[in-house]
Amino acid sequence: MAHDVIRMTAAELAAELSAGSLSAVDAAQAHLDRIAEVDGELQAFLHTDADVSLAAARAIDARRAAGEPLGELAGVPLAVKDVLVTTDMPATAGSRILEGYRSPYDATAVARARSAGLVNIGKTNMDEFAMGSSTENSAYGPTRNPWATDRVPGGSGGGSAVAVAAFEAPLALGSDTGGSIRQPAALTGTVGAKPTYGGVSRYGAIALASSLDQIGPCARTVLDTALLHDAIAGHDHHDSTSLRREWPSMAAAAREGAAGGSLRGLRVGVVKQLMLDGVQSEVKARFEEALALLAAEGAEIVPIEAPHFEYAVAAYYLILPAEASSNLAKYDSVRFGLRVTPDGSATVEDVMSATREVGFGAEVKRRIILGTYALSAGYYDAYYGSAQKVRTLIQRDFAEAFARVDVIASPTAPTTAWKIGSHGGDPMQDYLNDATTIPANLAGIPGLSLPIGTAAEDGLASGLPVGLQLLAPAFEDARLYRAGAAVERLIADRDGGAFWERSPMLEGGAR
Repeated sequence: MAHDVIRMTAAELAAELSAGSLSAVDAAQAHLDRIAEVDGELQAFLHTDADVSLAAARAIDARRAAGEPLGELAGVPLAVKDVLVTTDMPATAGSRILEGYRSPYDATAVARARSAGLVNIGKTNMDEFAMGSSTENSAYGPTRNPWATDRVPGGSGGGSAVAVAAFEAPLALGSDTGGSIRQPAALTGTVGAKPTYGGVSRYGAIALASSLDQIGPCARTVLDTALLHDAIAGHDHHDSTSLRREWPSMAAAAREGAAGGSLRGLRVGVVKQLMLDGVQSEVKARFEEALALLAAEGAEIVPIEAPHFEYAVAAYYLILPAEASSNLAKYDSVRFGLRVTPDGSATVEDVMSATREVGFGAEVKRRIILGTYALSAGYYDAYYGSAQKVRTLIQRDFAEAFARVDVIASPTAPTTAWKIGSHGGDPMQDYLNDATTIPANLAGIPGLSLPIGTAAEDGLASGLPVGLQLLAPAFEDARLYRAGAAVERLIADRDGGAFWERSPMLEGGAR
């Protein structure tokens, strides 16, 4: 039974739970058993607590038995990226400096998930403070890709993506600052969405870059991702950047896209500047095949120029470190978190310096130094100020593009998953892997990644996943789910089944 439960999509689980043919306790226990079975190798989770999770599941079962009205996802297990604070489990942001920290409150996205009846089954691994593109920068060790365990799962939210890909959870929450939901989704064969900036509250998310961070959902299907999006979206008075608007149902849009029918009238833009020189040949081939499927259904493929996109990575890696250096100043050994006291008569400055030296990893230190430099007197206008001007130009490029097309399509990542350690500590290789996802964060628009096939790899019979990224104008998240579900349907029709059904994890443990 447990094997059948973990194979269910979130929508299927929700239907079984609602019908009473499956209990929330059974669903939670099946996924906790799966974590115990495979996570020793994958390291998707930093913390689980079976007692806490099963108690929450029992409470849902009791409410259902009492006839209380419950949300559609009530009783479905949920994994939570460790960047989101929770009252029932630690929140470390993948850093030693917050080791063991427990929050007195839940992040709004977590609180809304609980209100919808979702059951938290654990906190997932991540690059420290969400700084990275591989989940190799976690202070607690790397997460491994279930399609090939010598490969990275992408980052910073590799733990959430792997939890979903390895059937340890049907749903997960992540954060996306420059692609940290979408890029891991592409590398693990899952679906991930970055909502419009302000569409989902950031309250309770341990901040990296406040003008770029966005909380979002990931799952194995477009519909499941949309269902979780619906559960966590909406205005929050705790977050000053939260949008005051009514959002349409993302799940309804996904169901409409999956229902079939002609795509005639859908204009799909392909931005020249997102088709990078470094895109692997088979990644490009899968992308072009997906475009051909859309065109065959009546969609119009429109070439687009966005000349300022080529500066997106440079602008991003000035804006992000500048905001990170400010946000991370609070980790000073005085208020909370780790404290290291040097021998002898140590001043507050000595303690702070020693604590940050031990508590922060190399990538965090690198970005703090870069950001502090960019904000320093005499350099602010030359670096941070100039990067913000480029950001405005990128936003204008998007506005001009969306005057001509409904959605923009690109490969989510220029490559498939690379081997752990193969970048040899060179951060530039990781930075450039975000080149296709970063523009959306700079503009605040929504993005969705979904799997469209695999690229061959020596020694891997099933290859490695390739993702398609779809982008839409701000506030048009539902348009993405509609288009994304249509693509998912076309890929499944072509391949004879859902992409996740091809996962090597269905044959047992990780390879």
